[in-house]
Amino acid sequence: MNKSLVIIFITIMLDAIGIGLIFPILPALLRDVTHAENVVPYIGAMVALYAVMQLVFAPVLGAISDRIGRRPVLLVSLGGAAINYILMVLAPSLWLLFLGRAIAGQTSANVSVAMAYITDISAEDQRARRFGLVSAMFGIGFVIGPVLGGVLGDHWLRLPFIVASVLNGCNLALALFMLPESRKPGGEKVALSTLNPLRPLMWAFRMKSALPILLLFFLFSATGEAYAICWALWGSDTFHWSGLMIGLSLGTFGAFQALAQLFLPGPAAMLLGERGAILAGVACACTALTTMALATHGWLVFAILPLFALGGIGTPALQSLATRQVDDAFQGQFQGVLASVVSFASIVAPLVFSSVYSAVQAQWPGAIWLAVTAIYALTVPLVVRL
Repeated sequence: MNKSLVIIFITIMLDAIGIGLIFPILPALLRDVTHAENVVPYIGAMVALYAVMQLVFAPVLGAISDRIGRRPVLLVSLGGAAINYILMVLAPSLWLLFLGRAIAGQTSANVSVAMAYITDISAEDQRARRFGLVSAMFGIGFVIGPVLGGVLGDHWLRLPFIVASVLNGCNLALALFMLPESRKPGGEKVALSTLNPLRPLMWAFRMKSALPILLLFFLFSATGEAYAICWALWGSDTFHWSGLMIGLSLGTFGAFQALAQLFLPGPAAMLLGERGAILAGVACACTALTTMALATHGWLVFAILPLFALGGIGTPALQSLATRQVDDAFQGQFQGVLASVVSFASIVAPLVFSSVYSAVQAQWPGAIWLAVTAIYALTVPLVVRL
């Protein structure tokens, strides 16, 4: 494995740690700032704002990376994330928290550009395995981040944001001084039409072969938003978990996720085929979610986390399929479109899931996971027809 891949993987892991630090204590931070007991609408609105900014800017930044290179866009993205966390440390009011999320969303091209970077330097038969390693790095980040965030947040609510900002600064320095460019700029000027966010979206939606994959990315991303919105609230409401316990549950899931992504995506795709690997992941996720919905004891959640982690074994196969939809000259733009589709899911899903959770919170908080299972069920016919 070459140096560039190692640096990209470290960058992704540090980014995941920074994100994971925040999950356990975001509800408490919003309660502290707003003095409201029900912060579900605020969480949904913050996630949706980030997604709106990403929806508009991710395709543009991806297209720019095709013309000027991946490295400058990645540096801007990491800088935006650091500014976001600094604002969250200092913010005395809600509008500053929202401003920070807006800035982070505008510059949120780190994952899509990293995917384009890996595509640039990887042969087609290497991509599924390397995308699996990307997911593994996220998993490792979520082992460290939520546990550390829970511990730090119990000492001081703003401390995790300071650590997240420092980590993003380290991430920026690593990319600035050690990461080479993966795509030689072609000398093309960035035309004004490149800055139109609708242009790459229209380009992608004209490709009929890409439409099922775009819809799958939307649905899988929508299910993922439920965890960000509801996990901490559900753990607190159902089992009366502290910040530390919420962090431990997320960290344990991250550990199993990392192991699953390190060792299983390649063998799963070889044994089951790409479609079979995706369907097997859906089956595992649905089984785990149904168990969580019915769980009455916290230990049962920890017991089914290995099965839950298997839900992601088909994701690298789907990502590998996605890279084959366009040639190398448009990988950044297409990855930006995928990020935009994910962002659209992040606009719709938080509002939907936060509303659903508010409706079931008093009677049966676990019912939210049955709603997520229903979304997963919609992906099955799409995968079968790939």
